[in-house]
Amino acid sequence: MALSAIAIHLSIGAAYAYSVYTYPIRDIMDWSLTGITLSFTIMMALAGIAAAFFGTFVEKNGPRKSAIIAAILFGSGQAGTGIAVAIDSLTLFLLTYGVASGLGMGLGYIAPVSTLVKWFPDRRGLATGMAVLGFGTGALITAPIAAFLMDSLTIPITFYLLGFSYFVLMVLGAFYIAPPPEGWMPEGMKEAIQAGKKTLKMDLAQLAAREAVRTRRFWMLWGMMLINTTAGIMMISVASPMAQEVVGLSAAGAAAMVGIMGIFNGGGRLGWAAISDYIGRPTVFLTFFILQLIAFLTLPNITNILLFQVFVFIVVSCYGGGFSNLPAFIGDLFGTRQLGAIHGFLLTTWSLGGILGPLLVSQIRERTESYIPVFYVFSALITLALILSILLKMDIKRMEKAKQQGKAPVLSQVEDGYGTPLESSRPPMLNTSQQKQ
Repeated sequence: MALSAIAIHLSIGAAYAYSVYTYPIRDIMDWSLTGITLSFTIMMALAGIAAAFFGTFVEKNGPRKSAIIAAILFGSGQAGTGIAVAIDSLTLFLLTYGVASGLGMGLGYIAPVSTLVKWFPDRRGLATGMAVLGFGTGALITAPIAAFLMDSLTIPITFYLLGFSYFVLMVLGAFYIAPPPEGWMPEGMKEAIQAGKKTLKMDLAQLAAREAVRTRRFWMLWGMMLINTTAGIMMISVASPMAQEVVGLSAAGAAAMVGIMGIFNGGGRLGWAAISDYIGRPTVFLTFFILQLIAFLTLPNITNILLFQVFVFIVVSCYGGGFSNLPAFIGDLFGTRQLGAIHGFLLTTWSLGGILGPLLVSQIRERTESYIPVFYVFSALITLALILSILLKMDIKRMEKAKQQGKAPVLSQVEDGYGTPLESSRPPMLNTSQQKQ
């Protein structure tokens, strides 16, 4: 089941190798660099928006049908890019690589993740970390293959072959992935609970998506994700010129640093997610913002090249870790009832952060002619995220204590900041296995 999710995420994550195509396409086509880059911007913006809109679709139609549609959209988008290059159509290029691939990426991202959370109730973080690791490493595998194919064949044929390969890989993953039976648990987990070696940790609530978005917890998590994503994408977008300007890293050294950043991005997705199964998702996010605050406050005063890179790697690992921990955190807070839909809503931070991060850093650099003020601006943002993470952790503890005392607060009184009664004003329902325990 995990391999099926990885196959899907590995394919859509290949879109991050976009920079490999930029100059080769520019060299043979009479297109501006801005026009070529615009397709990537469209794709990233649509990926987050599509995740939000398709979340409910995934819950209603299941991960298999959703993943197959994602395969059709993403595979045809990549193969269609080859046609756009072959017939010299920038408009078709924007529609294929930008629109079709973006929609396929958004749907393909959420389709398998919500299912994995249900298959791994005792290791939610590790499960989603494995899938999202595939997304983070897709570009590392695709980049050298795409470069080789473009040198050996042609750019259109490269996109035809890759688009077909993505389609096949995603469909193979889609055919196998399916949600578990209601109340399913691994045998080892059942035996451990029956022997008293493990206690079953219940989700804080079981909410529908429209109920979840009306809680304080949702918006605190949304704010934390937005800031974490904005900081990570900002660092990724300017890492090379920033390192060269601030600490005098050579161009070759900066290129090597960017490659290593990919490893920390992917490794952070798996590592932080696995750790969260032991220390909890609230503590992991709290750790993210403490580490990043130290990094952004220290970076302006660093002259050592190695130390500068270490702090950059920390920020990037927290960026990747935020995405891998998000689905598991959603399950902890809102249950698995409509996890895919809630996940989609929270992934709007992906699109917004992808716009805000590069925009903030470019504007600050242009106005001040230095990257140093960037670190202070993001220190302030990370401080805000740290405060939100503390407040969220306190809110979770308050609700857990109320549940233990048998005084679970009525959601319409406590969770809805607008005073409007919610449908989920009843205590959270347990699944069949939880009721037996």
